[in-house]
Amino acid sequence: MRKTLIATLCALGLQAGLPAQSWAAADQQFIPLPTYRVGPYASSGIPWWAGTLDYLRYVNEVEGGVNGVKLVWQECETEWSVDRTVECYERHKNGLDGAPVAFFITHSTPASYALMERGHADRIPLLDPAGGRTESTDGSVFPYAFPLLLTYYGQASVGINYIAQREGGFDKLKGKKIATVYHDSPYGRETQAAIELLAKKYGFENIQIPVAHPGNEQSAQWRQVRQAKPDWVFLRTWGVSTPVAIKTAARFGFPVERIIGDIWASSDEDVLPAGAAAKGYQALTPYPGGADFEIHKRLKEHILDQGKSDLKDPKSFGSVYYNSGLVNAAIAVEAIRAGQARFGNRPLTGDEGRWGLEHLRLDAARLEEMGFLGLLQPLELSCSDHEGGGAAKVQQWDGEKWNLITDWVAADRATLRPLIDAKSAAYAAEKGITPRDCRAEQ
Repeated sequence: MRKTLIATLCALGLQAGLPAQSWAAADQQFIPLPTYRVGPYASSGIPWWAGTLDYLRYVNEVEGGVNGVKLVWQECETEWSVDRTVECYERHKNGLDGAPVAFFITHSTPASYALMERGHADRIPLLDPAGGRTESTDGSVFPYAFPLLLTYYGQASVGINYIAQREGGFDKLKGKKIATVYHDSPYGRETQAAIELLAKKYGFENIQIPVAHPGNEQSAQWRQVRQAKPDWVFLRTWGVSTPVAIKTAARFGFPVERIIGDIWASSDEDVLPAGAAAKGYQALTPYPGGADFEIHKRLKEHILDQGKSDLKDPKSFGSVYYNSGLVNAAIAVEAIRAGQARFGNRPLTGDEGRWGLEHLRLDAARLEEMGFLGLLQPLELSCSDHEGGGAAKVQQWDGEKWNLITDWVAADRATLRPLIDAKSAAYAAEKGITPRDCRAEQ
């Protein structure tokens, strides 16, 4: 009767278009996934989570798990809602059927903020690659928060460094006007302190223009842009607000080739709905688009061609968002592997997952073994550095595809770090946190 009931419930779940229940065991590693395939940010979430799930299936079915430890996951449809993401965390923080949790992927800056204290109290690392709270780069104060790859401060710095390249040098920034059109949320506001610092350093005028959620009407904002006449616009939108921004900019006569999108405004799903207005648009990416990397060949053979992919639209295979899902899943898997090197080839707890993350080293040789060489930049994390990367490439949309137009452009981490340290110290004082001694731990 139990088997019949389980089969019936799973069938009903599938008929309703929902992911079937995952059944776990104590010898498996549980990964909760706060997905969002509906709502205003679904255009990003659908390919992103498809890349994540395809890679997790690949690790299980082709590699036999992580050193023999199978991965099991369960999804929560959140519509990118903070409340639903927090509820998903609370539901799954203690694991599933005995399978422990080594980390929680928030994939949402507002959710990372909301869960910061809970993750610390529960000793569960929060992973928010290319997002999160920037000062959580400092692991001495934020041991359980990881804004991996490229923080928002880093994204702002990469954007300014690229503009300086285009203008002929940093000295040419003096007197320029740079406007940031941003999603009015913790995500969108996160670069403000960094851009203010860089504006003082280089002498450009800093213009900040918010766009209310979800951003499907932006006439007032682009009228402001037209009046201010900036030399460049740094676009920090998300989901539906990105193509709306591009189309509205064209309607108000602002040249698209003078707009630079940040990481979360940089995929096919952001430009295709904008049509011809997007041709010439530029954006930052730590996840180069394309399906010619070695990992894509392996996935096509073992996952896509076998009908096991979560991807609904084959055209999104190799898109920036799909590749970001691959990269983020690969980092999570390799963190488990790093933790197992110390704690044994078994499922990890949150504290053990944190240790694995802080001892993660991905050099060119390892990236080649994984099939990610060229897709993922070398990454090295530590107690004091929860970012680990700090660079992005710039790509440009030609109306049909993205073309990389730079090599890796590095953020000015030396300039940004004092600001990060000051903010983390203020947070520690506010919360009564005694920072860890990272030198002693290392």
